[in-house]
Parts: sequence; C-alpha cells; structure tokens
Amino acid sequence: MRRTQIYLTDDERKALRAIARRLRKTQSEVIRSAVDRFIDRHVDHRRLELLRHGRGIWKDRRDLPDFRKIRRELDRSAAARG
Repeated sequence: MRRTQIYLTDDERKALRAIARRLRKTQSEVIRSAVDRFIDRHVDHRRLELLRHGRGIWKDRRDLPDFRKIRRELDRSAAARG
C-alpha cells in the first residue's frame, strides 16, 4: 500500500469523519472503499465497452488462416504426445 495525500474541503472532512465513526472504520478505510467502488464502476464499464466495440471486426476477413483446421491439428498433435 502506498501513502497518498489529498485535499478535502471542511465539509468533506466533516462528512468523512461522521461516516467513519458510524461505520466504525478509519477514515482511510472509508476512502479506500469509496475509491475501489469508483474504480470498479468506471474501469469495468470502459473495458466492456471496448470489447463490445471490437466484437466481429475480423468477421469478413478472407486473408486469415482456417483457425478451426489449425486447432484440430494442434489437438491431434497433443493427443499423439499423450
């Protein structure tokens, strides 16, 4: 874990202190939990959006090898080795 300093307004500090007391956690624990939720909400959605955007981009390509054939050959080779 790395130490990070942030600036909070007086109102933010008061609210954070109250939340930490109510949850019986340290202010640092409350902040880390909030940061984790923020990251989960934004990083995962962007990743899923990018995956959806890229879906099917090679579907009409005719210059690619027959991947099913290559897979069958690899499976046969692996089975022969035992």
